Amino acid sequence: MTTPDAAKPRSTPLRAVHEQLGASMTEFAGWLMPLRYRSETAEHQAVRSSAGLFDLSHMGEIVVAGPGAAAALDYALVGQPSSMTPGRARYTMICAADGGVLDDLIVYRLGDAEFLVVANAANTAVVDSALRERADGHDARITDQTDDYALIAIQGPAAAAILGPLTDIALDGVKYYTSHRGTVAGREILLARTGYTGEDGFELFSQPGDAEHIWLALSAAGAMAGLVPAGLAARDTLRLEAGMPLYGNELGPDTTPFDAGLGRVVKLDKPGDFVGRDALAAAAQAPPRRVLVGLRSGTRRVPRHGYPVLWDGQPCGTVTSGAPSPTLGVPIAMAYVEPEVAAETGAAAETGAPESRLAVDIRGRAEPARMNPLPFYHRIHDRPR
Repeated sequence: MTTPDAAKPRSTPLRAVHEQLGASMTEFAGWLMPLRYRSETAEHQAVRSSAGLFDLSHMGEIVVAGPGAAAALDYALVGQPSSMTPGRARYTMICAADGGVLDDLIVYRLGDAEFLVVANAANTAVVDSALRERADGHDARITDQTDDYALIAIQGPAAAAILGPLTDIALDGVKYYTSHRGTVAGREILLARTGYTGEDGFELFSQPGDAEHIWLALSAAGAMAGLVPAGLAARDTLRLEAGMPLYGNELGPDTTPFDAGLGRVVKLDKPGDFVGRDALAAAAQAPPRRVLVGLRSGTRRVPRHGYPVLWDGQPCGTVTSGAPSPTLGVPIAMAYVEPEVAAETGAAAETGAPESRLAVDIRGRAEPARMNPLPFYHRIHDRPR
């Protein structure tokens, strides 16, 4: 794939549609993307109550194929893609030798000897390069096929009802983290029951030339149900409420999966070696260096990325993501804090004791905060009883 001119962001196949809808466009990870259409709060609330339509064509699609594809991915990633059956998908990560996260990924097994690796837009080149290097010695071909795909997501409680009449796939039989080939609005797609919003929904991989047709068909089908186009801003607040990490915020090269509370994705018991095994095995046994927690602000001021977290007025951590929560009606954040602080604030939260010792330094003023269990938001059928 040709490296784009840094001064000219790439456009998705849906750029003309976004502009016709009046979207505010912004550069993101080298792409020109819709930030919002009218109101990011309204878009967020539509996804929670009905459905939202997202253009995710900036995501990277890398195909790993060949007789040695499964073995190559087992070595390259912290998970065990070889244990997946065709049609299954799995959330995983690719780490450096020191255990630091290079990217978090979703891997789809398309066939016995073919996998689709979906990477974050900003990390596609890094992931592609690492996979090529780690596939050396395996009978596997690595191909960056980002230019060959468009990706549309429909997310929300009404997603299945809106999509169902347009596809030849029986959605009732589509389990979470599976993929199926079929058609939507008469165009060939790979449909996956995956998403990044905390709601039910589907992601549709298509040929770039079919993206506009599929988008318009979904928009028309969902108009009476409250479906709206949604941009990056709403996607960020949705994933924050759902406690989902964002690379560059909660995840990065100085963070291990265990730091982020995602040690479950690391399969230390899988056969054979993999990149980062020794460092991750040590991290699994070591006391936590820091703990990722949720924070609920005690004021209307919003904790933002990079703001210091305070305990008794002294720095004890850093906010990784923060925004007003349209669902909760208060500012919320995720932050890394010292283990002792996480333990003490967690105990206070369980007993209902005040946490007046916890605050966030927002532009020089200590604003009170309380620790909140992650995720902040559960879908109705996922909520604890």
